[in-house]
Amino acid sequence: MEPRCLSATGSIFKLSSFAILLVFLLSCFSFTSTEAYDALDPTGNITIKWDVISWTPDGYVAVVTMFNFQQYRHIQTPGWTLGWTWAKKEVIWSMVGAQTTEQGDCSRYKGNVPHCCKKDPTVVDLLPGTPYNQQIANCCKGGVMNSWIQDPANAISSFQVSVGAAGTTNKTVRLPKNFTLKAPGPGYSCGIAKIVKPTRFLTADKRRWTQAMMTWNVTCTYSQFLAQKTPTCCVSLSSFYNETIVSCPTCACGCQNNATDPGSCVEPNNPYLASAVSGPGKSTNAPLVQCTSHMCPVRVHWHAKLNYKEYWRVKVTITNFNYRMNYTLWNLVVQHPNFDNLTKIFSFNYKSLTPYAGLNDTAMLWGVKFYNDLLTQAGPLGNVQSELLFRKDTSTFTFEKGWAFPRRIYFNGDNCVMPPPDAYPWLPNSSPKQVISILHPTITIFVSLLFLLAYA
Repeated sequence: MEPRCLSATGSIFKLSSFAILLVFLLSCFSFTSTEAYDALDPTGNITIKWDVISWTPDGYVAVVTMFNFQQYRHIQTPGWTLGWTWAKKEVIWSMVGAQTTEQGDCSRYKGNVPHCCKKDPTVVDLLPGTPYNQQIANCCKGGVMNSWIQDPANAISSFQVSVGAAGTTNKTVRLPKNFTLKAPGPGYSCGIAKIVKPTRFLTADKRRWTQAMMTWNVTCTYSQFLAQKTPTCCVSLSSFYNETIVSCPTCACGCQNNATDPGSCVEPNNPYLASAVSGPGKSTNAPLVQCTSHMCPVRVHWHAKLNYKEYWRVKVTITNFNYRMNYTLWNLVVQHPNFDNLTKIFSFNYKSLTPYAGLNDTAMLWGVKFYNDLLTQAGPLGNVQSELLFRKDTSTFTFEKGWAFPRRIYFNGDNCVMPPPDAYPWLPNSSPKQVISILHPTITIFVSLLFLLAYA
């Protein structure tokens, strides 16, 4: 009997171990990474602040302000869309500076009909040119918000909302929940609303402070994995010391597959290009890219151009392959160890990013207003370029093993696909000029000796 008991016990142990392993594997596959943390902008987020500025007989009036605290990620046209779910049976009586996309069922109201009766309203910004009596400060930009570094004055968006059928005191108000932010598509995850210290406001004469009745904040963070299934940009490389041009990786953002997916890309000389650009999908900003091996809407090319005694020079070119997009707020973030010795940059704006103290290897570049701040759609004019001049630091500078090329590049806040490191244009093991400089005096001496022996 004893061996059978031991055998049964061993079988049960093996079964339980297998069950534990199975549960572990299932748990690993059930959680997906969203990469909401950005190493180059660790504190970047969009904060939504609700300030209750007054009470009404059946609710309150609040000013909702969105702050884009992201250093280089912005919200481009067609702008942000904000949503939430009411905690009880609240309604929106009126709005200033924004509007809901649907009114909902307001049939229970007679006479004065609310602006929106939906349990889960969706709010959008008003367009530029809205009458002044429908505006408040920082509204009516079509939902466009600049990044915090590019233009902090336009990194804020606000609207006013009058809420009814709600609490009328700090203790009876119920905070909205299930906040969603689209900018303009998915990508942002919002936390729960948290009551914070009431906001203080300074009057126009700067002699008196007023205070909100109640304030709560909602924080939203960005994940590129949630925003799109495939990358949106890629990087190619070249240098003066090597004839090799490293192209963007093949199928970096997708593969040409017109057989099963007609219209996935368009050739530049296609006679039906105009109709394809204005065809289905334009309203949703679906990209229509030029047919390439990488199929990316945007390509960034980094070229190590010249080498001087104390400096070296780089040319950066950004090319738009998307026939349906004009990038009006474009920016580039580049990580390279020599940015601590950047001497001059031409035709781009520049800002050093220091995500960590004592580390100055990341820079943000963007266009000069009214000159090259618009990256037009694919075509002959669909590119912008600049040159950067770096001072050499003799303790770290080298052209060997791909050091001259960036470690990471972001375009409009999205990480671009880099070529594999083993494909980088490396410095040749020996230079022809160095060989000539050594042989030349040797040959001269040899010829001189022959001349002396001949006439001795």
